[in-house]
Amino acid sequence: MIAKSDAERFQQGAQDYAAYLATPEGRLRTELAFANLQDFLPVPQTKRRMHALDIGCGTGAAAVRLAQLGFVVTGLDSSQAMLDIARRTSEEAGVADRVTWQQGDAAQWAERLAATCFDVVLCHNVLEYVDDPATVVRGAASVLRGTSAILSLVVRNQAGEVLKAAIQAGDLAAAEANLSAEWGVESLYGGRVRLFTPARLQAMLQAESLTVIDERGIRVVSDYLPTSMSRSSEYTRILELETKLGKRPEFAAMARYVHVLARRVECAT
Repeated sequence: MIAKSDAERFQQGAQDYAAYLATPEGRLRTELAFANLQDFLPVPQTKRRMHALDIGCGTGAAAVRLAQLGFVVTGLDSSQAMLDIARRTSEEAGVADRVTWQQGDAAQWAERLAATCFDVVLCHNVLEYVDDPATVVRGAASVLRGTSAILSLVVRNQAGEVLKAAIQAGDLAAAEANLSAEWGVESLYGGRVRLFTPARLQAMLQAESLTVIDERGIRVVSDYLPTSMSRSSEYTRILELETKLGKRPEFAAMARYVHVLARRVECAT
């Protein structure tokens, strides 16, 4: 489950989060993650509608985009304030009939949706805040519809915190400490945020018989560009560069966020 302090800041800071997503940094995180996901979305079926689950959907940015692509989407979040914004967003986008919003804890939702299978499950920037990330991954794996379904995970990258401290803050002591840190600082809300290494993420996925089909980086260099460069006017160029860098392992390894896409392991016959 999400710690009480985290739940309170997500409830009280919903408008702050919505405002953050409108900044160049927030837009990059959202757009890069969704572009990565689109490269692996299951092929639409003619006999049935495709279903998607967005765990920790926040203000509904990704859920609404999936609905616009024709998916029937369930958006789950612990914050009613976030869901209120998400609901309005889906209405404004004309896809309210294809999205169901549910309030619930990320670590306790699996039982409620046990009878439902999904072709796509998103869990973007959620594992950083829950008490037991493995439980959430286990629940996500349990509702995947066979070996063609996609699980999309985005987490805070430990290596990115090293660069953030060294380059952005000029704090070499903090950079060295972050080499082995399990927690970082959440700049938007305050408090701490869990950091992940690719190896830790891989271990959690393997424990649930999931195999990684691709791993990409999100925001490799954009956080460290000179302050003289306008993030807004140069946004398109930055997005194009980040798209290229995030797909190359040597750069992706140092990104602020790790994006992993996984599927169930096919059983041997």
